[in-house]
Amino acid sequence: MKMDDCIFCKLANGEFPTNSIYEDERFNVILDLAPATRGHALILPKEHFANLYEIPEDWAMDAMKLAKTLATHMTDVLGCDGFNLVQNNGECAGQTVFHFHLHLIPRYKDDGQQLLWNPLSPSKEELQEIREILTK
Repeated sequence: MKMDDCIFCKLANGEFPTNSIYEDERFNVILDLAPATRGHALILPKEHFANLYEIPEDWAMDAMKLAKTLATHMTDVLGCDGFNLVQNNGECAGQTVFHFHLHLIPRYKDDGQQLLWNPLSPSKEELQEIREILTK
């Protein structure tokens, strides 16, 4: 079900004009209006799911399959040197629109973009503790 006040629901369902590069019964893939690189696109479900935690598993699998197909095609036709798939969940993780979406970001040598983090240096004991918590 789409939400009337969600901009991505409206974009995914054709209520506003977009530069769509692919569409099927579940998804609309549009070029990002503020791209990180040439060809940056968004996979938008036509139904509203706020984030990864809400999207049903079959939809999530279909989104990843679509991402693989489109990333392969985009790499071939755009001649990019690499590819990022980015999907943020929660404000602290960089999510600004609370409608699940998957960024397809073609990467080019010397494109000036960085998708990096500051690595931590956990001790062996900290890693063991986290492993125990996650495997209970």
